[in-house]
Amino acid sequence: MEILPDMESQDELASLIVFQTSPDRYRHWEFEVENRVAWLTMDVDAGSTLASGYELKSNSYDLGVDIELHDAIQRLRFEHPEVACVVIRSAKERIFCAGANIQMLGQATHSHKVNFCKFTNETRNSMEDASCSSGQTYLCAIQGACAGGGYELALACEEIIMVDDGNTSVSLPEIPLLAVLPGTGGLTRLVDKRRVRRDHADYFCTLEEGLRGVQAAEWHFVDEVAPLSSFQARVRERAEQIAASSQSVGDDRGISLSQLTPVISADTVVYENLEIAIDRERRCATFEIKGPSSPVANSIDACVTAGSLFWPLAVMRELDDAILYLRFNSDDIGTWIFKSTGDPGRVLAYDSMLERHTTHWFAREVLLHTRRVLKRIDVSSRSLIAVVEPGSCFAGSLFELVLAADQSYMLLGRFDGGETPPATVALSSLNFDRYHMVTGLSRLATRFLYDSQILDSLRAKTEDMLEAEEAWSMGIVTFIPDDIDWEEELRMLIEARAGFSPDALSGMEANLRFPGPETMESKIFARLSAWQNWIFQRPNAVGESGALVVYGTGERPKFGRRRV
Repeated sequence: MEILPDMESQDELASLIVFQTSPDRYRHWEFEVENRVAWLTMDVDAGSTLASGYELKSNSYDLGVDIELHDAIQRLRFEHPEVACVVIRSAKERIFCAGANIQMLGQATHSHKVNFCKFTNETRNSMEDASCSSGQTYLCAIQGACAGGGYELALACEEIIMVDDGNTSVSLPEIPLLAVLPGTGGLTRLVDKRRVRRDHADYFCTLEEGLRGVQAAEWHFVDEVAPLSSFQARVRERAEQIAASSQSVGDDRGISLSQLTPVISADTVVYENLEIAIDRERRCATFEIKGPSSPVANSIDACVTAGSLFWPLAVMRELDDAILYLRFNSDDIGTWIFKSTGDPGRVLAYDSMLERHTTHWFAREVLLHTRRVLKRIDVSSRSLIAVVEPGSCFAGSLFELVLAADQSYMLLGRFDGGETPPATVALSSLNFDRYHMVTGLSRLATRFLYDSQILDSLRAKTEDMLEAEEAWSMGIVTFIPDDIDWEEELRMLIEARAGFSPDALSGMEANLRFPGPETMESKIFARLSAWQNWIFQRPNAVGESGALVVYGTGERPKFGRRRV
């Protein structure tokens, strides 16, 4: 990351949260790969915090710990595709993980708490996605107390083995201790994923000390328990069994994920394939995405050789980093505007290459990474506007940004005096089959919910370059102003968005974006996030005598007793 001169004050530098890291810079995780098994060992450095005023005791975590975990998960998928089992464990003898650091939560702003939980949710979901889609099954080995977010980390794994030593326990003590909910999917995963009985789950979530040993296994809170004397051997044995049963051949060689180096100033963030301009007066950020600068290589092996410079991977890594940067460092910027420049035919050619080689690990991982980035956009609490102008390259994978937008504007014809041909958009097969939202539906299927005839007619137009009138008639853009009205309509839209209540907009957008079926993932980002957002503002949690504020002081919290 390079900081331009107008960002050089120490206060501004210290307050920036960045998401780029690498294993040689980890302070909280150890990363080892042995043949087809990877070991992610949590060993939190209590003094290495993102802010002052707290210590990360007992393997508790703040955002910095999860940034490293997110990085490790990404690297395992791209740098070590041979890995078939990932073991999450602790380096500390009597503690697995105490969960999110309570002092950190108590002093954090409301915005930081909510964004922290959202990022942590996304990281846990990426573990499950790796288990489901990449053949990297996550196994959790619990030795020592495993509480709150620590148990939620375990729940994101496909299997949990716990030592039966009289000391080790699992618990979700947020309600009895903190007056909040388990914030990273714990409640949902108990009943939807692990299929714990509701009455057992209710008892468990009101039990401060949690469950140990055989009872935890009998009630399905863990998969098995093992005595201390054979625990490590059993974990290794099970990890090797999982790796041996994997469908992948295990001889793939990964690529190196290079560090992103954005140039950051007060009002711009500039990457190789993406530039962001921030208008603080209108509270909007414009994302200008650059299409491929060169044609796609003629073989998947050549694409692998390009590594992290392969355009679909490079542009989505930059977009992902930018989303996270803006979430945490510019939460007053409420509208994101997506634009693009380049050759739409080249974008379609890259899509075609990926579609033809979906059984190859690299193509699979690029597509899965794109899907995760698009999901991150969907669940960001921002108004999303797509602007399609002459010279745009919103085709195939990039057209997903138009479909993700709350409203899209496409210029009818050319700009007055302009020589660039009219804007076009195009669909690829990836728009129908590859980029599912948290509901399990594609964005096209979500737009035309349960109307298969429209989807069939759109599929017949795959790779056709559609100008504004045709795109509008087919329902894939919202408005098509001409040059006379173009600037004024966009100005009114952006100013109107800036004038509405951000809270009301977040609620409206989240309700409208996800029609259709509900999944475990959609529950985590909709129902759970909404309730946690509300609870994080209630006096019972964050008031002067709220549980989060007085935790650890010896003072008892004071609760308002009305049920709302």
